[in-house]
Amino acid sequence: MWTDKQRGIRVSQAELLCTNSCGYYGNPAWQGFCSKCWRERNRKDEAQRQETSQSSDGASLSFYKFEEKKNIEKGSRVNTVRRLFWGGPSPPKHKESTESHSNSMKAFHGLEPGDFTGFLKVLRSPSSQQLQSRCTSFLNTIEAYHHLPVQKQSDLVQDFYQNMAAYFSSLPESQVLQMMEHLEKLIMTRLHKWVFCHDSVDDEQKDLALQRRIRSLNWVTPRMLSVPFPDEITAITKDPYLPAITAIIEMDAKRAPQDKLACVIKCSQHVFEALSTSNSEPANADDFLSGLIYVVLKANPPRLHSNMQYVIRFGLPHSLMAGESGYYFTNLSCAVAFIEKLDGPALNLSQEEFDGYMSSGRAPSGHRGQERHRVAQSTQHILEELKCSCNMAHSQFQVNNNNTNNRMMMASKSLSRTHTVSCSKSQNADLVLNCEPVLSLLLLTSTLASHSPQLDLNLCVLQVVEKCRKVLNLLRCLAGWEQGVKSY
Repeated sequence: MWTDKQRGIRVSQAELLCTNSCGYYGNPAWQGFCSKCWRERNRKDEAQRQETSQSSDGASLSFYKFEEKKNIEKGSRVNTVRRLFWGGPSPPKHKESTESHSNSMKAFHGLEPGDFTGFLKVLRSPSSQQLQSRCTSFLNTIEAYHHLPVQKQSDLVQDFYQNMAAYFSSLPESQVLQMMEHLEKLIMTRLHKWVFCHDSVDDEQKDLALQRRIRSLNWVTPRMLSVPFPDEITAITKDPYLPAITAIIEMDAKRAPQDKLACVIKCSQHVFEALSTSNSEPANADDFLSGLIYVVLKANPPRLHSNMQYVIRFGLPHSLMAGESGYYFTNLSCAVAFIEKLDGPALNLSQEEFDGYMSSGRAPSGHRGQERHRVAQSTQHILEELKCSCNMAHSQFQVNNNNTNNRMMMASKSLSRTHTVSCSKSQNADLVLNCEPVLSLLLLTSTLASHSPQLDLNLCVLQVVEKCRKVLNLLRCLAGWEQGVKSY
């Protein structure tokens, strides 16, 4: 991972892949290995440690025997858990009939993608009784052995996934993945309270340390990370990265690893959308990591370390090793690692400047001062345009107001001669005079709208309507007086 002054923070595709060159995505939590290679490496290391212990000198033999006895006692409990699910010398297992397994596979094969409710219905059916029994036994045993170290629990869950994948092996590969996702959601939704942020690890302390670290970096601006960002006026009304910030915060509310991964995917997609909106160029993978780092800094997601470790330990391996979810989660891990090691040169700052900003917690005055100055200039320009528009509209309103008064005077003079006109002509004149204020109103409104589209015409229209109402009342009074004179 490196920084580019023009393009921001960069990470090559090779850095995202497994150190063992297996082609899958690696993870900093596994020292750059994928989950498969990491587990194999741990098993080899454990076997080597056992061989080294057995070849130790006779002086430590008694202590070794004591430790061996202790490990055997611990291992017996773990082996007891394993034997409950996938076989052992005792107790004997009741084998599922071929017909029952075939009927169960047919029912699972007919499920729509993502139909978790349908999966539960099939699981409760008589044909899937054996599968349901294995799931229930596994859940009950893990809850009973919840005091085991979380890594042991992770190994048991991963072994359970492997055995269940073999159980669904008669289905197409795509459906096997869907069935495993349903099983993961079923198992981990119930085990979440037992294994999340376990007492055997220091996840909670690391969460607090990461939150303090992110909080101390609240002065970092998008410009420092070379993140494309819209102009300040647009950013005031709507931050394009706000949906991504919301999505990453929602991850803590989910319980199944796949649901937490879905929040990471949603956040990453919103980051790409924000980059496309803020930049004249189409969004690309080069800018993605910088945008994701900015989102994590602004969101400061709750229990981020615990959530990521939970996905690593209990998520399906294929979800992290390949595909869209694996790519986005690996980038999130890189973003967190970058934040933990962030220094001055990574932000194009000297170490003295970086330490000063970290101690004061304030953003560089140059960056914020320039932004505020640009915002003030833009706001002043808008206010001047509005002032000119208002003056123009006011002048036009005065002209139209004078025209309206002249028309009112002409209407009054014409009414004084209505007693010499016949009844039919008088009615026609009343109709014309009653329509004249409305025509005046329409004329005034049209004139104002053509000269000042930005002006709110509500006040002007209300004033004209009030004058028209007075004219109509005057016309009605005069018409009544005329009728009285005629009848007299």
